[in-house]
Amino acid sequence: MKFETPAHRKRRDPAIREDVTSQADALKAEKSRRWLDDNADAIRAHNDRIEREGMSLPTPWWAQEEA
Repeated sequence: MKFETPAHRKRRDPAIREDVTSQADALKAEKSRRWLDDNADAIRAHNDRIEREGMSLPTPWWAQEEA
């Protein structure tokens, strides 16, 4: 059985204007995209190493795929 995290839930204060929350969401998305762009080389290198050498630690029993 694979461990699954619960779906992400957004909490909103109804007193905050919708345009303010949508602007905040846009800024958060832009920040996330920029972080991914800035770290793309490191992420790619990490994924290549995992592909080549495997994980440093074995997958825990509770996260292994059922056969």
